[in-house]
Amino acid sequence: MDREQWGSRWGFVLAAVGSAIGLGNIWRFPYVAYKNGGGAFLIPYIFALLTTGLSFVALEFIIGKKYRGSAPLSYFRINRHMEFVGWWQFAISFVIMTYYAVILGWALSYIGFSATLAWGTDTKSFLFNSYLNVLPSASVTNLGGIEWRALIPLLVIWVVTLAISYRGVKKGIESVSKIAIPALVVLFLIFVVRAVTLPGSALGLNAFFQPQWDQILNPEIWKAAYSQIFYSLSLAMGIMITYSSYLPEKTDTTNNAFITAFSNSGFELLAGFGIFAALGFMANNSGVAVKDLAAGGIGLAFVVLPQIINQLPFPQFFGVVFFVCLLIAGITSLISLLEVCISAASEKFGWDRRRSVLLIGGLATLVSVAYTTRGGMYLLDVVDNFVNGFGVLPSAVVEIVLVLWVFRQMKPLMEEANRYSQIRLGGYFKIALGLITPVMLVVILFSSLVANIETVYGGYPADFVAVFGWGMVILMLVFAVLIPRLSWKEKSVLKKEEKE
Repeated sequence: MDREQWGSRWGFVLAAVGSAIGLGNIWRFPYVAYKNGGGAFLIPYIFALLTTGLSFVALEFIIGKKYRGSAPLSYFRINRHMEFVGWWQFAISFVIMTYYAVILGWALSYIGFSATLAWGTDTKSFLFNSYLNVLPSASVTNLGGIEWRALIPLLVIWVVTLAISYRGVKKGIESVSKIAIPALVVLFLIFVVRAVTLPGSALGLNAFFQPQWDQILNPEIWKAAYSQIFYSLSLAMGIMITYSSYLPEKTDTTNNAFITAFSNSGFELLAGFGIFAALGFMANNSGVAVKDLAAGGIGLAFVVLPQIINQLPFPQFFGVVFFVCLLIAGITSLISLLEVCISAASEKFGWDRRRSVLLIGGLATLVSVAYTTRGGMYLLDVVDNFVNGFGVLPSAVVEIVLVLWVFRQMKPLMEEANRYSQIRLGGYFKIALGLITPVMLVVILFSSLVANIETVYGGYPADFVAVFGWGMVILMLVFAVLIPRLSWKEKSVLKKEEKE
């Protein structure tokens, strides 16, 4: 059966890189590196890249290309009892994209705010009070009303994303990626060059790269490195399997995996340069230490960076540049999350792309509205923590154990990759993927589980975390178990193949 394909190898690579490079590269990596040993963090980070990063991306590229289907279909073709893993990853991608789109809506708003520096001098109060009007505390029974200032840009983000997806893999995703990723690199380089040439930038760069060698044997640093590599590469969410399923037969998957993984890490290091150079500039201007300014996540992007932008020459210009970068990095990731769901639903239920985009995209848009309420910030924080910690990580462990250990796919997958790849997979790949990676992921998962059991996450009310955190994880698992019980419809890919 004919399947849509990428128009070119570089179209695929740019789309895969676009999926991997997201908000976390810009706002998570610099802070994680800084607080976990500075320059010394790069040693476990590179080790994690060379073991888990390269091998896991290669694994998912090979699975997608060999079995030519979405995550549920590819796993089904390995063994019918594995289909649930694909729907688990479908659920993960769906939930993540519902709140990811909201953050992109904020970035879109901040592009407009940059024109007049509307956030003023108290950027924290502007974000939480003036813009989002966040409730004083979280409550299961009261998420507050919808904030239109967050809702309108969210709807714009979804309209754009669904329009791109509707055009398909080649005309939509590939065409956008070919423009967006080069544009992102150029714009971010403008921001970084400006940052490193500012007075005081050396203070920030010294803080970022100064190695704390006494921390190198700290297990927490190694866990942080593996977590960063894993999350930043969009692994175990069905994305890389789905994207690679559109590859032509004679494709060098291993080489593509190397390009994707190294490009992602290269951008993270570039982000580290830019963010900490800017922090050094602000520290120099304010007469405070860099450590007192360093932050990650939403606080870095929407509180600290606007403060820095206020002090830059031509602040409006650099405000627009930064938030456009944030928007581009996020939109290419959002498109990939949506494609996981569209591809899976189309193949299982026999829907055409138009119907899949409207139904899946429409439902995701409705769910996203919950995060635009006055309590949406709390909801986003809790859901993000639990979906990543107890959705993505277990998904990865189960994927490796079933694919490589239970159903013994290591040899056929390596043979598939080595048919057309210049870089041949061998013993190193077996050890890195079959042993080192699952061990590290289990350690991280166990550590996270203990931490969340001993202490209620984020200091939120216990019932709030139970409902929106643990409850969301349970809901995803139930979904993953139930959907495989539904038969493949007459118009589905499997039924059509049987008839042929």
